Amino acid sequence: MPAKQAWQLLNVYYIYRFILACSFSLLFYLKFGSLLFSPFDRLLYAYSSVTYLLLTLILGICIFWRVLGYSLLAQLLIFTDIIMLTLLMHASGGIGSGIDILLAVSIAAGGLLIGGRCALVFAALASLAILTAELYAAQNQLLAKTNYTYAGMLGATYFAIALLSLVLARRSEQMLQLADQQEHTIIQLEELNQYIIQHLQSGIIIADEQQVIHVANQAALRLANLSLTPHKLRGLSGHLSQQFQNWLNAPEHSVTMLQLSVETEIQCRFMTLPTHQQVYYMIILEDISLYNQRLQQSKLASLGRLTASIAHEIRNPLGAISHAGQLLSECTQLTSQDLRLTKIITSNSSRVNQIIEDILNLSKRTDSVREKIDLAHWLNDYLDNFYIEHTDAKDTFKLSLNDTPMWGFIDPGHLKQIMDNLCQNALRYGEPERGEIQIQMQHDRHGPCLEVIDNGAGIAPEHLKQLFEPFFTTSPSGTGLGLYISKELAELNQAKLSYYLTDQNRSCFRLCLQDANLTTIEI
Repeated sequence: MPAKQAWQLLNVYYIYRFILACSFSLLFYLKFGSLLFSPFDRLLYAYSSVTYLLLTLILGICIFWRVLGYSLLAQLLIFTDIIMLTLLMHASGGIGSGIDILLAVSIAAGGLLIGGRCALVFAALASLAILTAELYAAQNQLLAKTNYTYAGMLGATYFAIALLSLVLARRSEQMLQLADQQEHTIIQLEELNQYIIQHLQSGIIIADEQQVIHVANQAALRLANLSLTPHKLRGLSGHLSQQFQNWLNAPEHSVTMLQLSVETEIQCRFMTLPTHQQVYYMIILEDISLYNQRLQQSKLASLGRLTASIAHEIRNPLGAISHAGQLLSECTQLTSQDLRLTKIITSNSSRVNQIIEDILNLSKRTDSVREKIDLAHWLNDYLDNFYIEHTDAKDTFKLSLNDTPMWGFIDPGHLKQIMDNLCQNALRYGEPERGEIQIQMQHDRHGPCLEVIDNGAGIAPEHLKQLFEPFFTTSPSGTGLGLYISKELAELNQAKLSYYLTDQNRSCFRLCLQDANLTTIEI
């Protein structure tokens, strides 16, 4: 059996032993022994009872301080019990005194405490002790009558008790092992449940009817921009508290939208969790960006299939037009006006072909496979590769890294595409001749952010709303798909791409990523 339970049983038996030893001593010194036991050997009883008590106290010290091992202490307790109880029985008039029954308790305790062959050995010792005491009394004619039959029956009884205690000990050990296994399983399941709840992307809140919060995971606190769990829902959000009360009054409206912070819109669902003692309520808070991510994946898949088929259909006649324009431009009889028209055909064919290439790339977009990325290390490698691909941009960018390591959770391929678009736009429209283009790392309350800051004039206010729309461009040579694709890829990775003007009126594109250290479970 487990060590803790074994020592507990030993302590319980020792308490019984201590009470028994004290009782025998009190019976003698309070003069009750001569009345209870007849005939009565006062001297032997006195020595035996005192010795029994002293041995009990010594063994108690050993048990309390655990001076000896468990098995040895248990064996000493049972062995001294057999010896001292036999002497006390003999001093009290033999097996007729009733003390012999107490040996049965000791033998049963031996089977439960130690088990195995020791229980049978104790039963054999007790039987021999009883028979030896009877033989000694008969030989010395100390008793008027001896009863060997009763002594033999007692011996058989001791063996039966030892066998039964062995069976009970094994069964109790099996039950303890089973209980220990079940307890271990329950603890593991509880830890697993706590881990899953705490690392879900969706916020989970368990509250009662009085709006007292019993459980709130990290996602719920993060959505509410809190570090500690408040006592009641009102401490999380007054609007959430009101919506919860409205749901209690009208349970059919279990889904609502609310604003826990300035930038985050939350979908809130209420559920009832009935238990035997009390009814609890579960509130699921889901960032609308999760819904947008799933919607984005579906939208990109549908858009990809549609645009791929259209692009292929356009590319064939476009190729014919471009080829015809090139052949026409080689004709020597064309006037300068005609040559200008052929150049228009060629340049616009190239532009349409570039649009088709961008659309085909968009149609090949796959689901994000996000990884934990060391952003400082990744940015260094990215710029080295970018300079290899764009030799004219050498030393154009200035990288500002954070002293504290920052880890983003994003698809590396998608991050490269986003940064390629931002850096190429900065080279094309950011007036790099006026100064270096800055790439810097920041950390806001939601997670790590990458910023690309150029020296351009900025986006006109009337164009800001259309900035990330497809095919919107202010450049005659642009396709208007770069920022749109970057925005779509960011949302696909639960990131956020935004634009703003710095205090120095410089254009800044900011990409805010998920913090990879805040591990979440997607459902």
